[in-house]
Amino acid sequence: MGLAPLVLERGRAVRERTKDTWGLWRRSELNPESNVQFGEGGAGTFSDGKLWSQISDPRHLTRKVLTEFVKAGAPDEILWSSKPHIGTFRLVSMVEKMRAEIEALGGTIRFGARVTDLRVEAGRVRGVTLASGEQVDAEHVVLALGHSARDTFEMLHRRGVFMQAKPFSIGFRIEHPQGVIDRARFGPNAGHPRLGAADYRLVHHARNGRAVYSFCMCPGGTVVAATSEPGRVVTNGMSQYSRNERNANAGMVVNLDPEDYRQDRGASGPVSPLDGIAFQRFWESRAYELGGGEYRAPGQRLADFVQRRASTAFGDVMPSYQPGVTPTNLADPKRPSLPEFALDALREALPAFERQIEGFAMPDAVLTGVETRTSSPLRIARGRDRQSLNVAGLYPAGEGAGYAGGIMSAGVDGIETAEAVAAAMLGVERTAA
Repeated sequence: MGLAPLVLERGRAVRERTKDTWGLWRRSELNPESNVQFGEGGAGTFSDGKLWSQISDPRHLTRKVLTEFVKAGAPDEILWSSKPHIGTFRLVSMVEKMRAEIEALGGTIRFGARVTDLRVEAGRVRGVTLASGEQVDAEHVVLALGHSARDTFEMLHRRGVFMQAKPFSIGFRIEHPQGVIDRARFGPNAGHPRLGAADYRLVHHARNGRAVYSFCMCPGGTVVAATSEPGRVVTNGMSQYSRNERNANAGMVVNLDPEDYRQDRGASGPVSPLDGIAFQRFWESRAYELGGGEYRAPGQRLADFVQRRASTAFGDVMPSYQPGVTPTNLADPKRPSLPEFALDALREALPAFERQIEGFAMPDAVLTGVETRTSSPLRIARGRDRQSLNVAGLYPAGEGAGYAGGIMSAGVDGIETAEAVAAAMLGVERTAA
């Protein structure tokens, strides 16, 4: 379209970012500006690389995303596989190729360029301020923040950008031997190379009214440290393209509504959009303490968790999380790792899942805490023109703004947001990219 976008990325280029991420996993060294959450490629770079979504897609924009990925080096099979995935190592090289194309077409990408302020005059965006003090003038700003840009959310709230608290989920990561999942899902055909590693999707409606469900299931993968703030522990899952690690892992999470995390208990009116961040931080800090520091995570055998006793060691299933897992009691009544309603729902759900997957409730399955960043805890509201409801020229987009939940949905949302920007700048019709 002849537009030359400027991308401001607070983290580092993907190769340098990978080194920073491994610094946390191998040496317990966190770089708050370049990690699993921040840097080129976003949080999806260090994930299973799942490329399917349940969004409504009448324009087939998911096909556009897949085609661009193949062009950048993804395997052709993602164009026809029912559950396409790429894996972290391939995503790294793909991100580099996509960056090169953006730059060849006239775009500019600046790393280490954290936005610290938004300039608004008379209800319209006029530019941004960087951590260096540099002012960047702009009348069209896309907010593609990711769900962990908490300092940026706080700045936007101070600037009066309209946002709302929204539901999200919290829980643990659970690990089983991949062979157990393969046999339960594939029976005598388990291990056949055409089938690969089996996955699952589970939901249980607990007696206390909570829904417990599997999230971001990673066959043949590892549990990874995903914090972006010092003194806090966050878990997530990741798989390589081969999916040939010993363990399967998935989030086992419980749904939350804004009233569950309201900080001004007993008050009326809307929940503050920043309350979800405060809630996440509390439980992430608790996980850091229970793990014993150095970004070790707290963990427990499934049987011990269900029977409300502390774990002192792990059994046949060894946790994959690095920098390491400390056996403990995730449901200690004096220092619980999650709210009691979440622990009760999980304690009921885990044995119930045995009816769907034989071996799921095996005593030595490992729970690792905590999984808090399943989605953004707030939504930066926008209108049909995709602009902020009260700041013209500001375009909230993607997962951090509360409008996507994974690589594919974020990609589609990005395409449609780009079309809206082009329509505003050039007066062109919004048509398929």
